[in-house]
Amino acid sequence: MKKIILLILIIISFTSCEKVIDVSLATGEPKLVVEASINWYEGTDGSQQKIRLSTTTDYFATEVPPVTDAVVTITNSQGQVFIFVQNTTPGTYVCTDFTPIVNETYTLTILYQGETYTATDNLLDTPQIIRVEQKNDAGFLGNETEVKFFFNDLVNETNHYFIKIDDPYKVIPEYGVIEDRFFQNNEMFSLYYSEDLKPGDTLKCTLNGVTLNYYNYMNILLTQTGTNSAGPFSTPTSTVRGNVVNRTNFDNFALGYFRLSKTSVNEYIIQ
Repeated sequence: MKKIILLILIIISFTSCEKVIDVSLATGEPKLVVEASINWYEGTDGSQQKIRLSTTTDYFATEVPPVTDAVVTITNSQGQVFIFVQNTTPGTYVCTDFTPIVNETYTLTILYQGETYTATDNLLDTPQIIRVEQKNDAGFLGNETEVKFFFNDLVNETNHYFIKIDDPYKVIPEYGVIEDRFFQNNEMFSLYYSEDLKPGDTLKCTLNGVTLNYYNYMNILLTQTGTNSAGPFSTPTSTVRGNVVNRTNFDNFALGYFRLSKTSVNEYIIQ
């Protein structure tokens, strides 16, 4: 009986030490968040495009507030205006008659809550992914699958590339940026490896040619949010600001980036 009472006291002593801590985080004024990646997929005319708008919210919020009352347009250097209209998905604005032209300059304009936001970028060319190589004994222990997606660097110019890898076993794609500083005019590749991939799985690689400014932007963003970051409660080394500028109130800046490029996609089936 004494042993039973002692055991109960020990259990109570441990459970009584548990305490729910309510972390109080300061919440700033909501800022506009712009997801404006214009991708001209190979084999299409590029006329179907979309832009997503939302606002920042509390750290522990479970939903991202969509922006449903903005006016969104893109204008090219010839003055042609492409209107983006909100579709059935709140915060998503679509255009069905966009005209993509390589090396053309485009300006995004967003009218939201009485303020005007703009961003300008060039639509860049992108090489095609020409071949894929697979290695099944990669990694330190030789138990990982390695996949290389090869492409030829665009000749006689300085290039930067943005790469997305969709892995069937990951909810969030893997992102990366590379430059041709040491590979100019030569064959380049995107490298990916995983111990989860099995024969029959599909690995999707998306390649975009991007500007130096976008390369630097993503390099900083990936450093802060990747494996080298100090965790979700760490202090960011800097505020990652894109190319969207508030022309009405400079201090009320938006987050996100406006970029355009041709897009090369390869869906590879693991052997």
